[in-house]
Amino acid sequence: MLFWILIAALTAALAVILLYPLLRGAKAADNIRAGEAAVYRDQLRELDRDLDGGLITPEEADYARAEIGRRLIAVSADEPAQTPKPARHHRFTEAFVLLVLPVLGLCLYLTTGRPDLPSQPLEARLENPGNDVAVLITKAERHLAVNPDDGKGWDVLAPIYFRTMRVNDAQLAYRNAIRLLGPSPVRLDGLAETLMAVSDGVVTEEARQVLEQSLTLEPDNPRARFYIALSMEQAGRPNEARQAFEALAKQSPADAPWLPLVNEHIAMNGGAKAGADPAAPGANPAAPGADPAAPGNPTQQDVAAAETMSVGDRQQMIRGMVESLGQKLSEDPNNFEGWMRLVRSYAVLNDKDRAAGALKRGLAAFPPPGEQGRQLLALARELGIATEEATQ
Repeated sequence: MLFWILIAALTAALAVILLYPLLRGAKAADNIRAGEAAVYRDQLRELDRDLDGGLITPEEADYARAEIGRRLIAVSADEPAQTPKPARHHRFTEAFVLLVLPVLGLCLYLTTGRPDLPSQPLEARLENPGNDVAVLITKAERHLAVNPDDGKGWDVLAPIYFRTMRVNDAQLAYRNAIRLLGPSPVRLDGLAETLMAVSDGVVTEEARQVLEQSLTLEPDNPRARFYIALSMEQAGRPNEARQAFEALAKQSPADAPWLPLVNEHIAMNGGAKAGADPAAPGANPAAPGADPAAPGNPTQQDVAAAETMSVGDRQQMIRGMVESLGQKLSEDPNNFEGWMRLVRSYAVLNDKDRAAGALKRGLAAFPPPGEQGRQLLALARELGIATEEATQ
């Protein structure tokens, strides 16, 4: 009985709190003209004090008093009669607070909140996990703890781990699936992606070896070919990377979803996009008719010089080219391809802060509601770049 008394008291208190703003009614608005008149009266009194203190001459005081008096008379003449606004009654809202809200709360309490309701332990939830991913993972983990040689279980759990950002667990699951079921392109590509995720997007030597093994099983595997080309780009070998990306572009169907990404890497490594006009601005600078001054495109001399440099010098040269592209885009921000290339370049250099800054500057020139702005945001999400601050 005491419990229900407390519930009733709390319900009544909450109803009073919610109803108070509705029951007190609307107050009449303050008379603005009256406030102005009060200000002018204060000025008259201040004027008398200044005159008594010798701060102004009698002539100046008379002139100021006449002007203030004129304004005071004008305000008093224009002052309308104020009538209080009638109080408004929110009948529906009051009924909702007094009747419907307590009834809804009572029904919810009786169905889900009563302390005498039977609990649902983890075992019961594991039997009917529904769409709860956490329960599904727990169920699979319990099964594999008892049956660690169930390769199919590891094969199912590995991508779920990866999608839920449990990268180390995903890597272990992929290794177990490969050990028990044998290598397959899907498992090997998944393992390579977990290795790259651990290394912040860098294609490590181990990841490259896994990808090459995947290509021995499926030579036309576009995912493995893309990552191997990316490893060449990250190693500062632009010619080899460009050739690998171009080969992948030729192999890919015209409507392949990964083709725009491949084209961006081709352009970033000094090549022309698949199907692009060689004479168009921003195409391969080595092609006849191309614009060698297009932002972000390396010249033939840059490509030749890069081939003779050490890895460190080549990386330094690439950073210089990226900074130069950023400066050119600051001067001419209406270059959509340049912004795409700049964001991707910073991501390849593993400089996510500058990539986010380039994204924000690009979105200022090409706002998100437009098609080009949406492409910039899609590229950022693909590269793992935060988009929240860029869209604010």
